[in-house]
Amino acid sequence: MKATQSVLQVFQSRKMAALLLLGFASGLPLFLTSKTLQAWMTVEGVDLKSIGLFSLVGLPYSLKFLWSPILDRFIPPFLGRRRGWLILTQGALLLAIGAMALQNPAQALQLLALNALIIAFFSATQDIAFDAYRTDVLETHEMGAGAAVAVLGYRIALLITGSLALILADRIPWPTVYLLLAVLMAIGMITALWAPEPVLRDRPPDSLADAVRLPFIEFFQRLGAVRGALILVFIVLYKLGDALVNNMSTPFLLKTGFTQTDIGAIQGGMGLLATIVGVLAGGAVLSKLGINRSLWIFGGLQAVSNLAYLGLSQVGRDYSFMVVAINIENFCAGLGTAAFVAFLMSLCNQRFSATQFALLSSLMAVSRDILVAPAGGIVEATGWPLFFTLSLVAALPGLLLLPVFAPWNAKVEAVNANGEDGDD
Repeated sequence: MKATQSVLQVFQSRKMAALLLLGFASGLPLFLTSKTLQAWMTVEGVDLKSIGLFSLVGLPYSLKFLWSPILDRFIPPFLGRRRGWLILTQGALLLAIGAMALQNPAQALQLLALNALIIAFFSATQDIAFDAYRTDVLETHEMGAGAAVAVLGYRIALLITGSLALILADRIPWPTVYLLLAVLMAIGMITALWAPEPVLRDRPPDSLADAVRLPFIEFFQRLGAVRGALILVFIVLYKLGDALVNNMSTPFLLKTGFTQTDIGAIQGGMGLLATIVGVLAGGAVLSKLGINRSLWIFGGLQAVSNLAYLGLSQVGRDYSFMVVAINIENFCAGLGTAAFVAFLMSLCNQRFSATQFALLSSLMAVSRDILVAPAGGIVEATGWPLFFTLSLVAALPGLLLLPVFAPWNAKVEAVNANGEDGDD
């Protein structure tokens, strides 16, 4: 009983409340340049090839490690090293998302892409600041809870921008929807003012050159060159199959005959519940089995979840199958993302947390934003059933790397940034 109470006490803190709301602010812009924007473009008659190529506006998520050393080296004149950068990027996002209300996909696709690219840049920069904040503010015993709470806030934002937005779009114009969603960035700004600032245990890098150079040297010295390189490849490939499906799921559902309200209502209701259950289950499994085995189990579930969309592509406009497909996607995302974030955090040294986490999460975004760019063209060439089959095959390379650095029967987990071993 006491153990249960101590676990609950970890969640009942100002720190966790801040992570929940900042996680929400971090997740808010993502679908506004991907899935939700795809729905708007599909309704406006933009061709599938262009919609697929629009995933390239997410390049800043993959390249954010290039400017992340700036956030490690320089401290804004207000609110401290992490919160100062948070509020700067959140204010910029409020304005950039609001500017989407001026766009028209059917008439000015290039201008829309530029606006979306600006949102993605400031969103990626906010992610750098938030990931560093989360890594710095959490004690060792809070890591699991902090990862789960942040993921939960992030997923709630994705469900609002990916479901409520679609429901609203059946009733009001898309530009007005974007204007309303821009206002929600104020939640992050208020939270950044109220959240506790992490204790600065290590001195920031002495120069920008050190902020660029030292995080990479420290990472590979700690993990070894070969093992470190394999981990980076694994991060790119682990979610590739899931990313392919996510990139085309909204156009697929709309082309199959479901309305925006159908998609939004199911994602926003049952999908939210599935995500919450997935995050909580992921935390429970992680605490029992450790990171290594959790990565195996969750990776397998991510691959298997694609079969639900394959089945839906065969039966067509079937609401029961649609509910199953969306719920499986959200449940597996809740499981996998909570464990994956904890895994990435365990690889970071606090002195360079902004740069190291940015590098790792940028590599994760490569599969989501770059490798999936041809997805629309693949669908046009193969059809939906074969596309979903190929997405299942694409999930396998990441799983095949697990025995190299995360063997199932390992006695201990990888050495973390503080040089301590964690039990598997």
